[in-house]
Amino acid sequence: MGYKNNNTGYLDGLLQSRAVIKKNNFAILPHDGLVNNVIPGFKNCDCSILGSKQIGANFVDYIITMKKDGENSRGFGGEGVETLVYVIEGTLEVRDDQQTHILTSGGYAYFPASQLMYLKNAQEEPTEIFLYKKRYQPLAGYDAHQVIGQVQDIEPVHYEGMEDVLLWDFLPKDLGFDMNFHILSFEPGASHGYVETHYQEHGAYLLSGQGMYNLDNDWYPVEKGDYIFMSSYVQQAAYAVSRGEPLSYVYSKDCNRDPEI
Repeated sequence: MGYKNNNTGYLDGLLQSRAVIKKNNFAILPHDGLVNNVIPGFKNCDCSILGSKQIGANFVDYIITMKKDGENSRGFGGEGVETLVYVIEGTLEVRDDQQTHILTSGGYAYFPASQLMYLKNAQEEPTEIFLYKKRYQPLAGYDAHQVIGQVQDIEPVHYEGMEDVLLWDFLPKDLGFDMNFHILSFEPGASHGYVETHYQEHGAYLLSGQGMYNLDNDWYPVEKGDYIFMSSYVQQAAYAVSRGEPLSYVYSKDCNRDPEI
């Protein structure tokens, strides 16, 4: 594949891409093919839209590099839309109308649909974030609440009993939440125990490593910086092939709701 030459703006090598787009099924978006979008409210930020309804998702994912003084002071989410931000690298200020929180790499903040999220780069250097929004599905008698945390403070579990695959859950397992965020990490040579097929959909951003991903029963190479959308019922599984670091990704998963008729 080609890599961008910062001196010329061109890729080194022929124009080519590992991107695979199967609308309403799955997609792989390599980082070097993303373009910047103007999104109201974001200033001094490079914003790329990843998952969206145009690709078949019931949520929207973004990868955003907040440059010096980068911010969203207009407010993100609210009015029935829940949000979550994960800090890939850097330092981020996150606030609502009353409280301010400082998150470092591995930090995250979930805001329920009743709250606007305000974001600001809290360092001189760029801060990279993964941002998510979805229309909240209310459930009578239950409510979601704000959650602030750092992945480093979460005790991971062995995914389905496999010692070389670890899972971090971001949010409480509570019926007030209609989704959760996780990090799944495969040691080199590790894999899913089987090819999964399920109702839930995912948006996943690869944080480290290299591997192969099964999507709709075809295998594709993936690596750090790739984004993967997986729709409901698409077959999916991964195994890690990188040397020296795990294949890991942060991803969303809808949960705790009965499908509508």
